[in-house]
Amino acid sequence: MCLIMSRIRNSVLILFLFLSTDFIFPKTITVGKNEKIKSIKQALALCEDGDVIRITGGFYPESNLVVTKQISLLGIDLPTISGSRKERILTVRANNVAVSGIHFADAGASFVKDNAAVKLDSVTGCAIENNEFSNNFFGIYLGKSWNCKIRNNKIIASQKAQTYSGNGIHLWYCKNIIIEGNTIDGHRDGIYLEFVRRSLIKNNFSTRNLRYGLHFMFSDSCEYSHNTFQHNSAGVAVMFTHHVQMHSNLFINNWGGASFGLLLKEITDGKIYNNKFVRNTCGIYLEGSNRNIVEHNLFENNGWAIRLMANSMDNNFMKNNFVGNSFEVTTNNTRNYNTFANNYWSDYQGYDLNKDGIGETPHHPVKLFSLLVEKNRPTLLLLRSFFVELLNTAEKVFPVLTPETLVDKYPEMSFIK
Repeated sequence: MCLIMSRIRNSVLILFLFLSTDFIFPKTITVGKNEKIKSIKQALALCEDGDVIRITGGFYPESNLVVTKQISLLGIDLPTISGSRKERILTVRANNVAVSGIHFADAGASFVKDNAAVKLDSVTGCAIENNEFSNNFFGIYLGKSWNCKIRNNKIIASQKAQTYSGNGIHLWYCKNIIIEGNTIDGHRDGIYLEFVRRSLIKNNFSTRNLRYGLHFMFSDSCEYSHNTFQHNSAGVAVMFTHHVQMHSNLFINNWGGASFGLLLKEITDGKIYNNKFVRNTCGIYLEGSNRNIVEHNLFENNGWAIRLMANSMDNNFMKNNFVGNSFEVTTNNTRNYNTFANNYWSDYQGYDLNKDGIGETPHHPVKLFSLLVEKNRPTLLLLRSFFVELLNTAEKVFPVLTPETLVDKYPEMSFIK
């Protein structure tokens, strides 16, 4: 009996303490034409931490919305919030905010404010998921933010000039960001990262962007996997970055006079593996890049599979497949400080006497004509001519100008699976 009375007293005490605090239960605020709350701005003024704002289907011409509480914004039947082509739409300045199920349209162009449909400003733990974006200057913009997720959004624009277009997903000075499952189409850069650390970019589809499908600078220790970069002015540009991992990506149909699948500029200690480079002007272009591992990639039907500049050293190209490229490897130097080993070359004409799967004679992937083209691009007009074949054959028999040490001493005889 005493034990029961003691438990009752404790329960009463706990209830008294609970009721005496300023605890506020989370609530749901519904916004809509037929609701008591008609505007999103009004709902943001009424909400408290933990609340959910439900935005019903409809058109909301509201801009410069600011979230300062830890809330969830949930769209029902994909409501449209429009910036009327003049202003930014939504700025998040609170942690742990979730935004989903909303169509953001027509954030206005600005060369001073960097107007975005959704901007995360110095926050952590936020999630922007399952939204649609159309014709915005910037789609999603993160500045000084940590531990956020950008997932399964569709980000479409139709600008014709880079000067009037922002980036689809833009990160500046961020850490531990997950960018996954997004479709980005028609922006300046599909995804842009600057001063970003330890982030994962995975399963995104970036196409028809005016400059790069993906562009990142000074962004160390990030991982990029299972993305597709297709029909961009140029595929991916990687600059001034260390310890980058790029694997299982598809670089396809990135064509143009100065285009490429992947540009590596001032990159060190990176690892590029299990990627496919198909029908690009250039598969990989390396400039000032050192100590990178390039292995188990497919280079198929590109103009140049690899353009390797003289200031790139100690890179290892191993177990790659080179199939049907106009030029396998080209360089602007007669010396070589990189390693090619155990690659499959569809142009290899050697033999395998001991049947161990390795060619008995080394393969020289740099043709004389590729050196001439590197120094004088208009000579490309002679490609496939009898004169070029004669020139390459003569250089192969009596090598003088091509780099003698840029050679695969152990070429694979069959396609590497």
